[in-house]
Amino acid sequence: MATSRRRSRAHNLKDSAGSYGRLPSFDINDLRQSLLSWYRQSGRDLPWRQSRDPYAIWVSEIMLQQTQVKTVIPYYQRWLQQFPTIQDLAESDQQQVLKTWQGLGYYARARNLYRAAQQIVQQYGGEFPDQLEAVMALPGIGRTTAGGILSAAFHQPTPILDGNVKRVLTRLAALKVPPSRAIAQLWKLSETILDPDSPRDFNQALMDLGATLCTVHNPNCPNCPWNRPCQAYNLGIQSQLPMTESHPPLPRKSIGVAVIWNGEGQILIDRRPQSGLLGGLWEFPGGKLEPGETIEACIQREIREELGIEIEVGDRLITVDHTYSHFHVTLNVHHCRHISGEPQPIECDEVRWVTLAEIDQYPFPKANLQIIEALRQDASGS
Repeated sequence: MATSRRRSRAHNLKDSAGSYGRLPSFDINDLRQSLLSWYRQSGRDLPWRQSRDPYAIWVSEIMLQQTQVKTVIPYYQRWLQQFPTIQDLAESDQQQVLKTWQGLGYYARARNLYRAAQQIVQQYGGEFPDQLEAVMALPGIGRTTAGGILSAAFHQPTPILDGNVKRVLTRLAALKVPPSRAIAQLWKLSETILDPDSPRDFNQALMDLGATLCTVHNPNCPNCPWNRPCQAYNLGIQSQLPMTESHPPLPRKSIGVAVIWNGEGQILIDRRPQSGLLGGLWEFPGGKLEPGETIEACIQREIREELGIEIEVGDRLITVDHTYSHFHVTLNVHHCRHISGEPQPIECDEVRWVTLAEIDQYPFPKANLQIIEALRQDASGS
């Protein structure tokens, strides 16, 4: 019998804190076969699973980072229509890339796709590499993403450990510590149980198990192909795992935002620096409210510091509340009138006067789209 099909026993897992997660005695071959059998009957029919093109699979893996499948599907389809090949992506304009990504969030993913495509063209002639180290050297690709691409596109036995898989394996092993404190053990377990003869289907099945049955809340254990060997299910603690770590409340920022009009009916927008949150996107200028400062004073000060111009702050347009991964933000948006000075990109990459009709040509953060919609409603009502 081949080595990959030998009957194997799982080992005890021990984290650095000394807590144990003991797997029940099970046959790894049976574990693999039960999951693959379930996947053949119940696996999700997703568009990227119809492809063996590493580029298409790579795009899906990046889009699925921190984003739900139902949200990703239309973006994935539009992306491949806009950029059918790595070469097409590499030769495109970054603004077009960000505009195509607009609304999907976590824009560093789009910038990394763009940079990586250029790197692949330069180093590999436009062919996606098939070696783990080379794939992980590309911008925006870590071990899990690389494992997903290599197993799905090249049928290589590379393990994965995304959020869904962490949850499944944590319950399987009944780990009594948060997954962040048992990463090495979870990687080892993912590698141990991976079916080397069917790595593509096995990894996809493992993700589907977490997405559809072994969910965060109310896991559907009776229908799970792994309920018999699952330690958490056998102990009746599946709803208590994975353990979570406490986090401080998200900070809240209040921002004064200016919609600056000139005498020609144009609006001033600026493009954020490439690095940092929302890098490369366009926005309405403004900045953080200082203690004891009014919104109007904040807007005037920020516009003077960032753009070197004088403005008159007028009526409030809209207040937008938005939550990012690490903070809440409130945008206090006012109509403003340009008084004097030539706008300078002091703290941004570029400034531009545009009409409301032209503004859709530029990629904006999601929160700013509400401002644009408010401007259109304001214009239609006047």
